[in-house]
Amino acid sequence: MKNVTDSFVSLGHWPSAESFGFNTDILATNPINLSVVLGVLIFFGKGVLTDLLDNRKQKILDTIRNSEELREGAIEQLEKARARLRKVEIEADQFRMNGYSEIEREKLNLINSTYKTLEQLENYKNETIHFEQQRTINQVRQRVFQQALQGALGILNSCLTNELHLRTINANLGMFGTIKEITY
Repeated sequence: MKNVTDSFVSLGHWPSAESFGFNTDILATNPINLSVVLGVLIFFGKGVLTDLLDNRKQKILDTIRNSEELREGAIEQLEKARARLRKVEIEADQFRMNGYSEIEREKLNLINSTYKTLEQLENYKNETIHFEQQRTINQVRQRVFQQALQGALGILNSCLTNELHLRTINANLGMFGTIKEITY
């Protein structure tokens, strides 16, 4: 540490470095540094977070679209089942004399199986949407945590740098005071 301080003292005695010096006004330097750091974090962090959220939104919308397509397929199957039901009803009228109760059972089984299929597809859609929402929330939480951690580390590093800077300034001021006393 003493060698580093001595090197700064020797910089002050070079004739070509007359305009070089330390800014000891802490109030003038720290707000500028902090505003620059905060500005950079806001500028770059906002874009990253916005992109992340847009990507997650698009994935959720794609999942919803897929679920809607499954729903439309189920509705199509329902329409086919209804058409089949109408056909069965026509056949039932023709064969009413030969086994009305058998036809009714087949009709009810067909309706029940169709509703069960629809119910299963609806449950699958809801589970898929819920899973995607939870996964998205977890990923956003992880990203925000990582960015907060990086920001905290940056702040800690900048605080340590300022402390070192202050120590160097104080040591140089002490040595300049000693040199001044010796020369007078």
